[in-house]
Amino acid sequence: MANVALNNSQDGVLRFISDLPPTHYTVKIKSFSLLTKNNIDKYYSGEFEAGGYKWKLVISPNGKNAKEYLSVYLAMVETPSLRPGWEVVATFTLFLLDQNRDNYLTVGDSSGKGRRFHGMKLEWGFDQFIHNKAFSDAVNGYLVEDSCVFGAEVFICKETIKGKAECLSMIKEAITYKHTWKIEDFWKLDQLSHESKAFNGGNYKWKILMYPNGKGNGTGTHLSLFLALAEPASLSPGSKIYVEFTIRMLDLMYGGHISGKATRWFYASNPESGWTRYISLDYFYLPKNGLLVKGSCSIEAEITIHGVADVA
Repeated sequence: MANVALNNSQDGVLRFISDLPPTHYTVKIKSFSLLTKNNIDKYYSGEFEAGGYKWKLVISPNGKNAKEYLSVYLAMVETPSLRPGWEVVATFTLFLLDQNRDNYLTVGDSSGKGRRFHGMKLEWGFDQFIHNKAFSDAVNGYLVEDSCVFGAEVFICKETIKGKAECLSMIKEAITYKHTWKIEDFWKLDQLSHESKAFNGGNYKWKILMYPNGKGNGTGTHLSLFLALAEPASLSPGSKIYVEFTIRMLDLMYGGHISGKATRWFYASNPESGWTRYISLDYFYLPKNGLLVKGSCSIEAEITIHGVADVA
């Protein structure tokens, strides 16, 4: 027997009688009346796969918006594994077995355009799938000896994954943050590098890095200084911070401070910036310059964040 169209009680809903069973999933419910007696407003079936995605049938015995109807829906599951911005358009048909005639009442969307499943809308279906009187009447064969069989077919029309998006926020009234790092017993420093305690600058944590005997092309001849993100892993990949900063070696005797100033983008993959040849070791060690006094020196960092670019 070919598919037979029925009169539709709702605009946009297409009903057929079909000999063909559902392709993707069926669920049989025994003692259907006990769902209501046990206050089960919605029954979620087990998962099934269709079109590369996971789904469930949702059956509401007492209806959603119209209590005299039985409601049936299709729900998408396991969506956290999908990338942000995902969107799936699917056409689907829901089935109800006529156990007397061995055919199916099928209910679908008459537009044929499909429904958009996304993070804010994981469930689509039919509030008025079938009137409870028609469903319960044994003559119709849908509920026989308190048992019934539902089914579903799902076909993917379109899949959309939004590309990465970047938002740059420039800061109109940027605030400047300062931190001073005092180092005592400089002569006893025996590691290649030393770092200050982390300090706050905007919504981020920073630290000063010092290489007493230099780094890179400054090794052996210069003291090297850098500003660095203390927690670079906290930045999402692709996000960046535009920073104006000054690193200042304080003159503890005469106030003739040595300063280096720069503007740089800081990334998780590029979390530090500064100078490998910040100041020559010969000049630093001269007592008359006031940079190293009784084995102590002080380094000041000044930070102004002018912009933040976030990637989603």
